[in-house]
Amino acid sequence: MNQLSAYRLYLLRAMYLLMAVGLAVDIWPLMMTASQHVEHMRGVVWSLLCGLSLMALLGLRYPVRMLPLLLFELTWKTIWVGVIGIPLWLEHRLNAGTAETLRDCLVGVVLCLIVIPWGHVLANFVKAPGDPWRARRAAAPLLPTGEAV
Repeated sequence: MNQLSAYRLYLLRAMYLLMAVGLAVDIWPLMMTASQHVEHMRGVVWSLLCGLSLMALLGLRYPVRMLPLLLFELTWKTIWVGVIGIPLWLEHRLNAGTAETLRDCLVGVVLCLIVIPWGHVLANFVKAPGDPWRARRAAAPLLPTGEAV
């Protein structure tokens, strides 16, 4: 496993902190005042983002182990920008809410692209061998004659 510089580790921690604090300020108050009358998917999104904020706190302690969280953040924001945000913008159909979400997602995409240590991701998530699909069997012990038990 290649080591990351202290600078890179602090950069990762800053990103996790930004995610945790940003979501704590924006989403947690909504979740705390939510009632049973919250629209289904809105409740799902709020819950997912609350979970994301809690997982980002783990990134402060384990910035490298939590890299999949940043990859998830980059992925969902890129998908939203490409599938929803840009088409609405091109059709001049952005309202205040979607314009704000588009801006926030674009900032998130850029920050993730800057902060994620791509060499490490390539070496450890793309090129490294994957985990086995089955548990490996232990070799059978040998008898003093050299035969397997």
